[in-house]
Amino acid sequence: MPQVSVLIPVYNAAPFLAEALQSVRAQDFPDFEVVCVDDGSTDGSGAILDEFEGKDARFRVVRPGRVGLVAAANLARAEARAPLLARFDADDRMHPERLGLQVGRLNAEPALDVVGTLVEHFPDDMVGDGTRRYEGWLNSLTDHESMRRDFLVELVLPNPTAMFRAEVFDAAGGFEDDGLPEDYDFWLRALEAGARFGKIPRVLHFWREHPQRVTRTHPRYSVEAFLRAKVGFLLRGPLADGKPFVVWGAGMMGRRITRLLVRADRPPVAVLDIDRAKIGRTRQGRPILPPDAVRPGSALVLAAVGSRGARAKIRARLVASGLVETRDFWAVA
Repeated sequence: MPQVSVLIPVYNAAPFLAEALQSVRAQDFPDFEVVCVDDGSTDGSGAILDEFEGKDARFRVVRPGRVGLVAAANLARAEARAPLLARFDADDRMHPERLGLQVGRLNAEPALDVVGTLVEHFPDDMVGDGTRRYEGWLNSLTDHESMRRDFLVELVLPNPTAMFRAEVFDAAGGFEDDGLPEDYDFWLRALEAGARFGKIPRVLHFWREHPQRVTRTHPRYSVEAFLRAKVGFLLRGPLADGKPFVVWGAGMMGRRITRLLVRADRPPVAVLDIDRAKIGRTRQGRPILPPDAVRPGSALVLAAVGSRGARAKIRARLVASGLVETRDFWAVA
């Protein structure tokens, strides 16, 4: 039995697939298998998969027909034999030391359940400034506490960088095809189930940027879908006890979060904002108040201001008031 099963759903990835698979074959840690699920490819990906399977017994191809990404990823897990699972995408590259370093970390720290890596987007001419800012933020989060703190801000652990214990996948219920970003939704459920996260503080995953990336084209990766995943987590966890809460932010992000919570019949008692032009109005039937109108600690605070630098300022203000993040307030934008 191999120590690691690398899970790769494949759909029409021919331009990048051989390079991706070769980066797996080049690992300096040899004790792995690769489960490739050909999700009904029509562009020649099947022939590339056959070539790797024919030359290296560690590669195994499963062909269920066209079932979709979520079902293909779950099928890859069902076919996996190893106690450790590593996700990877058919259009990316991994560093030769990735698997070995992740296995070493998980073996050395039994309390750790999931290990990611730092990332670098490529090729340079396809990577915009916003993506580089996201990359920098993502790479700044390397331990469980910092990742947990920012879990509701954005995806803190890209799926194709992750290695995790098989029981973590099973305890969280696998990926779900419910219109939400399946990776973000899965990691939120893993966090709820008590999983502990970490990262190797090195760039071991090279994330290819191109217009056909599924995260650029499928509606389940829209901003609205991510917000629905966040609200689901809030309703199951921080807001489940019925404690009153407020949303800090009457701008676009605050409006969208508030609307989804009102639709779920769990409205905030108020919306906070520093814009004098908004104070005194209402948002989804909730009054818009200045932050000082709410006594610190009297209500859970959801910080939902998406403008650059706002999150840090709100955090500093709330911490200075004696509040503790993930207990008394959450950043959700």
